[in-house]
Amino acid sequence: MGHKNKINEVNKVLQPKINQLLEHPLYQKIKTPEHLQIFMEHHVFAVWDFMSLLTALQEKLTKTTNPWVPVGNPETRYLINEIVLAEETDVNYFGKHQSHFEMYLDAMEKSGADTGRIKDFLLQVTHGTDIFLLIAATKLPHNIKIFIKNTFEVITEGKSHKIASAFTFGREGLIPGMFTSIIENVQQNFPNEDLSLFKYYFDRHIELDADEHGPMAFKMVEELCGDNEAKWEDVKQIAEEALDARLILWKGIEDEILENIDSQNLQTI
Repeated sequence: MGHKNKINEVNKVLQPKINQLLEHPLYQKIKTPEHLQIFMEHHVFAVWDFMSLLTALQEKLTKTTNPWVPVGNPETRYLINEIVLAEETDVNYFGKHQSHFEMYLDAMEKSGADTGRIKDFLLQVTHGTDIFLLIAATKLPHNIKIFIKNTFEVITEGKSHKIASAFTFGREGLIPGMFTSIIENVQQNFPNEDLSLFKYYFDRHIELDADEHGPMAFKMVEELCGDNEAKWEDVKQIAEEALDARLILWKGIEDEILENIDSQNLQTI
């Protein structure tokens, strides 16, 4: 069986979970600026920990220490360096270079979302505290904890094909369809709101991941797994766990929005 068929086989196994994410009821629930703020205050953690998945691949699949020597497949090196370039220093809405994470923080601030929780968390990260201790000790919502814990468990295990699976099937291959669903619903519910920075972030990801990064990431998985059946089984398992973590993240956001709706209804009674 060719490697392309292997990718198709993994996607077939994942399709029910992918469909749940593409058609998730959360998107229809985002109907007020407060609901969008809740979404962003949770989702920003996924925007952030994506960079750790990417830099884990960069460490594994390119040479980032001195003295330099060429390592691995040049096409894989190109993929990683291309995505790092785009993620860390893309051109923002104003034509300046900025990371996608920083773009998202700016979009949060413009929409009135609270960036305090993510900034406080990153302050702790910069102090060098063990990430798992930090996740356990922090007062973050349970769904965020589960999501980033899943990400860092894969990173910490240190297996390139597993990190590539979480990166490819849990992020790059999923994002164009999922973000399109989010943007369509948000535009429908906020026709008069200035969501230019929010929309730019999502549109940029849809464009990059659909046309360039997604297809390249699938090739990376093929390269890392080859004809090794055990690795392809690992890829399926890690991909399913990544999608499960995303479903938990989305459910937690949906629950908080419903709580917001209930409290608003109580105030109007």
